[in-house]
Amino acid sequence: MKKIVTIIAFATLCLYSQNGDVSPESNASNVTHTQEAQKNIEKQELIKEKNKLDEDINENNIWLKIYSNYRTYEKLIAQNELLDKEIKRLENLKSLTQKQEKQLQDLQNEQRTVSGKLQLLKEYEKDPFEKILKHNNIEETPSVGNPIAILNAISYQKTLNSDHKEYQERYDSLQQMVNQIKEEKVVLQRIIELDESNQSLVAYQNQLSNLDRKLVTFEELLEIFKTTKNVYEKKIEEINLKLNSEIKREIQKTLTLLMAIFFFVIVLVILKLLTRRYMLDDDRAYRINKALNMLFFTVLILVLLFSYIENVSYLVTVLSFASAGIAIAMKDWFMNMLGWIVLVTSDSIRIGDRVRFDRNGVVYVGDIVDISLLRMTMQEDVTLVTYTTNRRAGRFVFIPNNYIFTEMISNYSHAGLKTVWDGIDFIITFDSDEKRAMSIAKEVTKKYSKGYTEITRKQLNALRSEYSLKNTNVEPRIFAFFDTYGIKISSWYLTNSFATLKLRSTISMEIMEQIKKEPNISLAYPAQSLFIDKHVRQAGYKPLDSNQPPKASADE
Repeated sequence: MKKIVTIIAFATLCLYSQNGDVSPESNASNVTHTQEAQKNIEKQELIKEKNKLDEDINENNIWLKIYSNYRTYEKLIAQNELLDKEIKRLENLKSLTQKQEKQLQDLQNEQRTVSGKLQLLKEYEKDPFEKILKHNNIEETPSVGNPIAILNAISYQKTLNSDHKEYQERYDSLQQMVNQIKEEKVVLQRIIELDESNQSLVAYQNQLSNLDRKLVTFEELLEIFKTTKNVYEKKIEEINLKLNSEIKREIQKTLTLLMAIFFFVIVLVILKLLTRRYMLDDDRAYRINKALNMLFFTVLILVLLFSYIENVSYLVTVLSFASAGIAIAMKDWFMNMLGWIVLVTSDSIRIGDRVRFDRNGVVYVGDIVDISLLRMTMQEDVTLVTYTTNRRAGRFVFIPNNYIFTEMISNYSHAGLKTVWDGIDFIITFDSDEKRAMSIAKEVTKKYSKGYTEITRKQLNALRSEYSLKNTNVEPRIFAFFDTYGIKISSWYLTNSFATLKLRSTISMEIMEQIKKEPNISLAYPAQSLFIDKHVRQAGYKPLDSNQPPKASADE
């Protein structure tokens, strides 16, 4: 700005110097006019600069708005005090004229208006800048004790830094306003120095006085703000350092834990590969793999518990309070887990056992292929039940572990037994040689079940120390009973628990072939004879009397 004023003054002097015939008096007058023109130009430029600064300061400035409201509140307080003195003075008069009564009434009305305005601006009574100077409350610093808490800590830091940024912007706006007020004060002082006409000197002096009052207020406020900001920043810095340290420690702890878990996984995979390669027994290999899985997850849970639960007693306290609700809400789960413990410890049902399970009148027979914490998995096989009843096989049936307490489950291969008693029934006529039929049945069943009989004898002898076995006869058993159409021969023999139908089919066909060779043995079955009248008469039969009941023929 000063450069512009200097250039204009220099140009004016040059114009006057071009006149060679100018007298000394005219020259002095021209210099005086030039100086006045220079001052006027400088004054106009300063006024523009002042107006620009004043506009920048007042534009959307919350500090000045609060200050303006505070100054209004102070003026209203002073006005209210004057009104109160004047009202008391008039009320103390012994007698009032009509004019004084009207004046008193007007003053009382004005005082009520001022009191209403003061009520609206009551928040500026004590410290009008308290709210804007106060930073956001710092919430309780989270503790980083697990990987999930790292995200919570990072989010907390972002919120904290965002609050600090907003607080810093408030401080910068106040500092900028103070600098602008100082700059405007310098400009206004220069304007007063250049204003020799005294036309607007009083107005400029009033503005300068207002600026001084603002500057004193905001400089004191800036010092308070600076102190508060420094304390706030130190607190934030301390929190950030603490959180960064905890996050770094937790990341290192998590990486160490992941490396340990990865090491356990590698060991588990190697053990499983060795088991699959060198363990020829599939059943035993499956059990080892299952045990390895259980061991791995148990170690994993223990490592996680001891890594992230700093106060175990606190966990026990929480679980003790929540145990009642958990027991009710997860009753079936707890029963399944208890059933799993019973299955594992009692050895009543193991993986690979052939079992029979009854539920709501439906029978399922199959092999247990898995026992988990909550249920047993059974694969349905082709058995006599599927042949006679279900006509379906190969399904996977999931049996909750708690059914061992409430339902009937039969085990066909318990305690290492691989055989089960199976029976075949056939009926011969009353006039057949029943002794020969029983002999045939015994010979055939003994022939085909001989291997299973020996296996069962050895297994039962091994179980004598564990169970009180009274009847250990393993030879085939043949029984004969009266039946509706003849004599029923019932043959019982030991067979493979997992392939009963195959041996039943073989023995059935062999017995039928042997009976066909015997002339004195006939199989009995329901039959009817149909006689035509012509053939009956030729055979010498007489028609039956309608009043007499018919006689059954021997073939029937």
